[in-house]
Amino acid sequence: MTGSSGLRTDARRTAWLLAPALAWMGLFFVLPLMVVFLISFATRSAYGGVEWAFTPANYRDLADPLYLRIYLRSCVMALATTGVCLVLGFPLAYHMARAPARWQGIWLVLVLIPFWTNFLVRTYAWMNLLRADGLLNTALIGAGVMRAPVEILYSDLAVLIGLVYGYLPFMVLPLYAAIERLDRSLLEAARDLYAPGWAVFTRVIVPLTKPGIIAGCLLVFIPSLGAYITPDLLGGARSMMIGNFIQHEYLVVRDWPLGSAASFVLMAIVVAGLWGYQRAGGVRA
Repeated sequence: MTGSSGLRTDARRTAWLLAPALAWMGLFFVLPLMVVFLISFATRSAYGGVEWAFTPANYRDLADPLYLRIYLRSCVMALATTGVCLVLGFPLAYHMARAPARWQGIWLVLVLIPFWTNFLVRTYAWMNLLRADGLLNTALIGAGVMRAPVEILYSDLAVLIGLVYGYLPFMVLPLYAAIERLDRSLLEAARDLYAPGWAVFTRVIVPLTKPGIIAGCLLVFIPSLGAYITPDLLGGARSMMIGNFIQHEYLVVRDWPLGSAASFVLMAIVVAGLWGYQRAGGVRA
């Protein structure tokens, strides 16, 4: 009896401790989410309002090839951003993890320095760098590399550059944490067995740092998929992604039901990514 009474007391104490967080999440996350979900099945009125007439037409409308191209472009851009961040971030994270202890803190500060400045300000800085008369073109023309400026701004390349710049730290930090925990004796054992460098990397380093790779890819892919500021400023109207499309439906067209449906389709893609993360072993990380 004493044991069961103690369990009930612990459960009651746990419930009281969790109550504020659960109430906050229910009020400011679950409830607004349910409202958006209900709106996604409503219809747009003639003047941009919401008419509560239940219909799945908004989700059917998203099957239009025009909207599918936006989703496809967003997924391709997010995958490209994730791949470039992985290629650039792994060597940097490996160097940071293998650096002397006194230098690791410095490297971490250098990686985190961009977060000290507002993301919008940094995006405007990239606009000045990539524009036809910007610093990059001016420097290349002055060095004799080019004769005429290259139009980089307002293109998919500019969006990719901005996304990689913005989310590279989200790839580096999980990789650094995974590589830093890597047992160096395993690498020495592989070399003692005459394993070439590529075999050590592919058969020892990569499998042992898999949780960090998966976590970094997930942390980059999800925000890249729903990015809004970077495609809007660096890509313009020619590089619309899901985030820009949702903003356009809410604030320009004032078609809240279609924007809500697009939001939930985006959420479904994100949930599928989380499910894939779990299946790949992310929970065990």
